[in-house]
Amino acid sequence: MNESKSHTYLSLLRRLIATPSVSRQENDTADIIYDHLAEGGADVHRIHNNVWALNRHYSPEKPTLLLNSHHDTVKPAASYTLNPYDPVIRDGKLYGLGSNDAGASAVSLTQVFMDLHDSTELPWNILLAITAEEEVGGENGMRAFLPHIAGQGITVNCAVVGEPTGMQPAVAERGLVVLDCLTKGVTGHAARGEGVNAIYKAMADIDRLRTYRFPHSSEVLGDVSVNITQINAGWQHNAIPDECKWVVDIRTTDRFTNEETVELLRAQVKDSQLTPRSTRVRASVIPDTHPLVRAALSLGLHPFVSPTTSDMSLMYDFPSLKIGPGESSRSHSADEFVYLAEIEGAIPLYHKLLSEFFKLSSI
Repeated sequence: MNESKSHTYLSLLRRLIATPSVSRQENDTADIIYDHLAEGGADVHRIHNNVWALNRHYSPEKPTLLLNSHHDTVKPAASYTLNPYDPVIRDGKLYGLGSNDAGASAVSLTQVFMDLHDSTELPWNILLAITAEEEVGGENGMRAFLPHIAGQGITVNCAVVGEPTGMQPAVAERGLVVLDCLTKGVTGHAARGEGVNAIYKAMADIDRLRTYRFPHSSEVLGDVSVNITQINAGWQHNAIPDECKWVVDIRTTDRFTNEETVELLRAQVKDSQLTPRSTRVRASVIPDTHPLVRAALSLGLHPFVSPTTSDMSLMYDFPSLKIGPGESSRSHSADEFVYLAEIEGAIPLYHKLLSEFFKLSSI
């Protein structure tokens, strides 16, 4: 990779790291990305803190490929030993909050987009979107961006989502539903054995969910997983609790919609109310026959099922493939880092992936 290009993406990443961008507070990094694209000659747009641009020779007659990553971060862990906002380089590693998740992917895809921006030979349109609020699934991130794009008359046909995967293609990820559960009883004095204990009623329903098996399994994602993760009841030792609150973490699959999953679980309990916080984070599976997957396979890459969720879960109307530099295990960790070599390798690999995809999608 030539030195000027390396300086461009590395400078951008260091500026992003040095600028706090915790979810819902990404205004300043959105400014940086916007200015970077504009200075490169792109016709850049913004909706909230989502920054996007189309290749110069966009044509509504061509299909559109979305290149997406995010520029928001989690809050820095208390155990950081380095300044999370100081993009220091040591031993080939660039340290800093968001360096791995997902700054490396964001700047790599931005560089690829700029490399292809002026091409007149592209068989697909390319839409670059570096979006906000991914870490919290916020309403002003991908949930706002996709309707905005549709309102502009732009139809996305498929997507490459930049997240730290070691530049291996994630072809699926589970969805997520969190249930807030309430079981009611009747209070009374514990010494006299009065009342109806809400904890016991909740325990019975919890056991019903714990032992329930869904009628069908996903070919790619396997079984839906159900775990009770929180429980709270009672206010003093000698009073029978008349209310028990508990929480269920459900990792959903493509075999059932999130709404169907909730209804199947509701049918199992007898004394509890199950209320989903949201059903919008859906499972995502891209078929192995899709040109993006076939392109990855042709390059010797190894598809896998991702254990983590991303904005793929909000891309309901088109297939998406998750791939990017860095490692998921470093995400949200103290002293987060990415190897410079990982980014240097990612940019040409993204180019090869798109080149193969363009060829295979035209066959």
